[in-house]
Amino acid sequence: MKVKDCMCGDVCCVKPETKINDVAKLMEQNHIGCVPVCDNNNCLVGLITDRDIILRTVACDKDAKNTPASEIMTCNVCTCNENDDVHTAENKMAQNQIRRIPVVDNDKVIGILTLGDLAHYNEETGEDHFCNTVEDICGCGGQTKNNR
Repeated sequence: MKVKDCMCGDVCCVKPETKINDVAKLMEQNHIGCVPVCDNNNCLVGLITDRDIILRTVACDKDAKNTPASEIMTCNVCTCNENDDVHTAENKMAQNQIRRIPVVDNDKVIGILTLGDLAHYNEETGEDHFCNTVEDICGCGGQTKNNR
């Protein structure tokens, strides 16, 4: 199955100058955990997650109303293509320990693939390696409750 078959194609993006307060409101209003940051040509230049807002704004006592997205975004974003095999994207997510990966076409964001999308895909196909991906992303390394 291809990434395009299970990704979410309706993506909210922000500009580098968008204030973190507005990014957080966008996330809350749309029930999302990450927002791609795109330049004036709509090319991906970064990514902001809810965790970035906590660790790079709140925990650092930055003013969310005056801090631009460009100041806290992750710049070297791991991406995939809509025609990639879903297992390729899943492996990228596991290797980079990320829960969401932007789907791009010529550097333009056309979708997002999330752990939830992968869980739904694995449920539909009956594949069972999804738990390994989650463990890799979370950094559990296959540990059980008894040996954590």
